[in-house]
Amino acid sequence: MKTDRGHSFGQGYRLSPIDRFGIWLSGYQFRRHVKDFSNKIVADIGCGYQAGFGKSIFNKVAKIYLVDITLEDSLKTHNKVIAKEGYLPDILNTIPDSSIEIIICNSVLEHVWEPEQVIKEFFRILKPTQGICMINVPSWRGKLFLEFSAFKLKLSPADEMEDHKNYYNPNELWKVIRKGGFHPSGIKCFTHKFGLNVFGVCRKK
Repeated sequence: MKTDRGHSFGQGYRLSPIDRFGIWLSGYQFRRHVKDFSNKIVADIGCGYQAGFGKSIFNKVAKIYLVDITLEDSLKTHNKVIAKEGYLPDILNTIPDSSIEIIICNSVLEHVWEPEQVIKEFFRILKPTQGICMINVPSWRGKLFLEFSAFKLKLSPADEMEDHKNYYNPNELWKVIRKGGFHPSGIKCFTHKFGLNVFGVCRKK
C-alpha cells in the first residue's frame, strides 16, 4: 500500500512559509488536545524528514517513535527516538500492540490509497482508555488553496499535491476512522485552519 512517492515531506528542499505556518497551526491543535506530553510514549506517524513537531517535544516525552519513508540521520541517534523508516501501514507492524499513549498523524492519510488499513494499525498500537490518536487531513476547501499555492504560485512543492489520493470533510474522516476499528463514542471530527483542514480525535474504548 505504498504511496507514489519515494521521499518524506521536507526531504531535499526547504519548507515554504506556507508549509511552516500550516505545521504551526496543526501543532496548536495537537497541544490543545494534549496539554502535557511529559513522560508519554508518542508515535509521530509521517513525521517528515526533519520531524519538526517531534523535535519540539523531545525534551518532554519518555519515548517517541518517528515514522516516515526516510528520516534525517541525526534523528536516529537521539536517545528518546525509535526510528522507523518504511511505508504505511506495513512499517507499523513493528510497533507492539497497545503500546502508544499518543498518536500524531499530520497530513498523511491523503497520501495513501487505503487509509482504513492505516487506521486499523493505529487502533492496534494505541493504548486503551487513556490513549489518544490525533489525525489532521486537508479538506476539500483546502484542496483549492493547496493546489493554487503549488501549481499556480509555486510556493509549495507540486509533487506533494500530485501524490494526494483524497481530501476529506468531517463525515468522510469519521467513516474512515470508524472502519479502522474505533467506536463512535470515541471519535470526534471537525474543521480547523479556517476550514482548510479536518481534525480527528479518537480514543480506544
